[in-house]
Amino acid sequence: MNYFSRALIFFQKKSLRIEKRIRFVIGALILTFVMLLSTFFLFENGLFFVPILIIFVYVLGYFALLEGIEKIEWLTLFLMPVLLTIASYLFYFLFPVRWLTRVPFVFLYGISIYAVLLCSNIFNVGVEKSLQLYRAAFSINILYQMLISFLLFNIILSFKLNFFFNGIGVGIVSFLLALQLIWSVRLNLSIERMILLFSFFIALILGELALIGSFVPVKPAILSLFLTSSYYCISGLIYSFLDQRLFKETIREYIAVWIVVFILSVLSISW
Repeated sequence: MNYFSRALIFFQKKSLRIEKRIRFVIGALILTFVMLLSTFFLFENGLFFVPILIIFVYVLGYFALLEGIEKIEWLTLFLMPVLLTIASYLFYFLFPVRWLTRVPFVFLYGISIYAVLLCSNIFNVGVEKSLQLYRAAFSINILYQMLISFLLFNIILSFKLNFFFNGIGVGIVSFLLALQLIWSVRLNLSIERMILLFSFFIALILGELALIGSFVPVKPAILSLFLTSSYYCISGLIYSFLDQRLFKETIREYIAVWIVVFILSVLSISW
């Protein structure tokens, strides 16, 4: 047994002595403090915080969850906390850096990371034993997926990159979010080929929409809202299909939402 394995076992034994709810609070508080610390650095000098934040999320996420993490769960259970942290950190610098924005930002991040970690825990501990608990976690997960997608899409488009890079960036973000969302439908310990295909399909559609939208004179926030609604509708239809609840009413509801957002987006174009 190598040094790393011994250290991991020692860490597990010590952590298991702490009640799980307390571990979640400790993890969320430390991550909130690290996020607060990162806001004191200018964006150009603070990008080194991105890998630091990712490491902290994995370590403290493992500290909170601890038991039963296997195989693909090392990716799927930590995707949302990592993406939420990165999106929050990068999006913060789109606003004036001052205490008036720092305090509410850090407060909202602390609540959000705690909620996302709780959802990961529910997905991890065998939610088939409590269907109502799973539905609640899935609804919260969807809510934060929409928030993260909007933030990351807005960040990518705000950089005013080449249309090709806009499409690639939006596609990568969509793929990661879709992978976690579709995996959460069945919670298998391995990624099935079907999950990868659906995730790639969503990423391809969103990437193409971002590419086309790059040529339209519309504000990044409006285009991000349109892309987020598109992701919501496509992923929602796929989820309903996999969950065997894809009825005509469901299809009409998703299409109606997309059409309304599309019309509002078109009306906001500055020709």
